[in-house]
Amino acid sequence: MAARDSGARSSWSGRRLTKGLALGGTVFASALVVKEVVRQQAAAARRAIGKPLGEEALAADRTYKKKYGDPLDLLLLGDSIAAGLGAETAKHTLGAQLAKRLARRTRRAVRLHTAAIVGSETSMLRAQLAGLPSGYSADVAVIVVGGNDVTHRVRTSVAKQHLAEAITALQGHGTAVVVGTCPDLGALTAVPQPLRALARVASRQLATGQRDTALELGAHAVSLADVVGPFFLTRPDEMFAVDRFHPSGAGYRRSAKALLPSVMAALGFEEHLPHGHHPPRRLRAEVPLSR
Repeated sequence: MAARDSGARSSWSGRRLTKGLALGGTVFASALVVKEVVRQQAAAARRAIGKPLGEEALAADRTYKKKYGDPLDLLLLGDSIAAGLGAETAKHTLGAQLAKRLARRTRRAVRLHTAAIVGSETSMLRAQLAGLPSGYSADVAVIVVGGNDVTHRVRTSVAKQHLAEAITALQGHGTAVVVGTCPDLGALTAVPQPLRALARVASRQLATGQRDTALELGAHAVSLADVVGPFFLTRPDEMFAVDRFHPSGAGYRRSAKALLPSVMAALGFEEHLPHGHHPPRRLRAEVPLSR
């Protein structure tokens, strides 16, 4: 009787093992299929989007509202969004629109310097900083980066480390820092499903990591997915450029408006911050600029 019971248990365990292996094999095969579908969709999206805007953003660096005098130095770092790719004219780039708004609000001239480079990942911030003119020091730097980290599948932990290095380097020169976190790539209708859904999850995850990194280091963070993302979702024809990937002039205008409160706060001009704006978790040692 005991031998029969032992044999039954052995047979039952064998069937469980066989069933488990079969299920594991099915899951593995399914994962491979999904991975291949995503790879094919990513290639299709790249072909569909193409590069109708080229790879160079319009040059917008100059001093805005010179008549106000006592200029502030504004530095833009990051990827194609920070560079302004997709804007119809130089005055429609993110940097130009932010500089004009900052000048009007502070009643001070603003010298814009754009070091952002189209196609940059967070790891390339170091080179952008190294390429700044000798002795250059900005009053405030705005960093917008992350989209290429997502599309190139850079680990969030790695991107966070590179961002931390850039923030620390800027603060070492007395520069206040504002990080515009990774936009919601799920808003890109040119990207098919399920790739778009995966991009949304990855971009949101990176944005959270960027926000936490910035706040811990004493920088400001603006959750672009929350502050401007809804406009890109509901008004894609207006907010996106012809490639349906980069912002248009209207998209940059909305983004500049969204970033401004935190830029003002970083410079010491404002205290109240609207939804989606996150003040540092610790204060910087530098004394803020007076009104």
